[in-house]
Amino acid sequence: MSVAPRTPPTKRDWSWRSQAFRGLLYQIIAVVLIGGIAWWLAANTAENMRVRGIKSGFDFLTQPAGFDIGESLTKFDSNDPYWKAFLVGVSNTLRVAILGIILTTILGTLIGVGRFSRNGLVRGLCQAYVELFRNVPVLLQLLMWYLLFTEFLPDVTEAKRIGDIYLSKGGITFPKPIWESGHLFGVAGLLVGAIGAWFYRRWARSKFEATGQIRSMFWVPVAIVLAVGVLGWLAGGAPSQFAVPQKGEFAVEGGGALTPEFMAVLLGLVLYTAAFVAEVVRSGISSVARGQSEAAQALGLSKGQEMQQVLLPQALRVIIPPMTNQFLNLTKNSSLAVAIGYPDVVSISNTALNQTGRAVECIALIMLVYLTTSLLTSFFMNWYNAKSAIKER
Repeated sequence: MSVAPRTPPTKRDWSWRSQAFRGLLYQIIAVVLIGGIAWWLAANTAENMRVRGIKSGFDFLTQPAGFDIGESLTKFDSNDPYWKAFLVGVSNTLRVAILGIILTTILGTLIGVGRFSRNGLVRGLCQAYVELFRNVPVLLQLLMWYLLFTEFLPDVTEAKRIGDIYLSKGGITFPKPIWESGHLFGVAGLLVGAIGAWFYRRWARSKFEATGQIRSMFWVPVAIVLAVGVLGWLAGGAPSQFAVPQKGEFAVEGGGALTPEFMAVLLGLVLYTAAFVAEVVRSGISSVARGQSEAAQALGLSKGQEMQQVLLPQALRVIIPPMTNQFLNLTKNSSLAVAIGYPDVVSISNTALNQTGRAVECIALIMLVYLTTSLLTSFFMNWYNAKSAIKER
């Protein structure tokens, strides 16, 4: 058997006639120019600030903040440093962004699928929703919901009670579990259940592709997650104590609370972004060839099974990229929460800027937060897009 001779390595051409050499040189020049411009802008800004006697630097982050934050997931005091105040703002921003993305995905998908309903009323309501919410500026929607929550709910002294839940202008106050070590077992159980549900879905999908036998892809995974979570909670001693809110003379004390600002920004962003997500889902499903729907009907699949097992999996490759844009828009639009007083990272930065005068530093921190969250969202969605892509045989 003859062996083909090895091709000797080609010598790299470093002359101007080499296209590869010219391309490399142009890239080096571009990087040097961009770096030089950035250095000049930074040096010029620092010099102008020095001449005008404006302090610069991030040393203020270790100084006491001197202000309180009305809504925080962790305990914060005015004597705490600025860096902790920024962390509170970031946590408030992430709370809105993460919950908003989850709720937007669910609502937008349901509305997008509803556009293909055989019921004319359902199709009309879904279309009316899309046209209404996507054509009204999101800032106006935030202000509208905030006005509704603060004007039409009773005063705190006259809070309306529904069981152990209180409704007032201060928001919704509800019983909150008292955290114990046993809850950690429940959380661990939910995580283990989520992993088990993922393996089950992979197994069910492989069985469907091999035999055509349809298994539940939603209720069984949900049951697995809940069952394992309950088992973990029981293993941890089944802690069941709650902090029940009590109506005081001037406020409702104890328990957990959802402020009007949080509810307004979350509801406004979800309803607004879901209208765009619905159109993304509708266009993705429409891109699937009609023959796929006819083949599903020929196999005897119901309308729901056809949508879940045939159309949506093929539409994902079209849906995911524009869906990523909507998730990024929702996260960045959360900065508008400052208009209704929600203490997100922008609001905290504005307060710190007014007290310290470190405008460049505070704005840089805001940019860093939104850049990081956007890049992480893009990274995850790109990974999911690669996993969901149809593999060519």
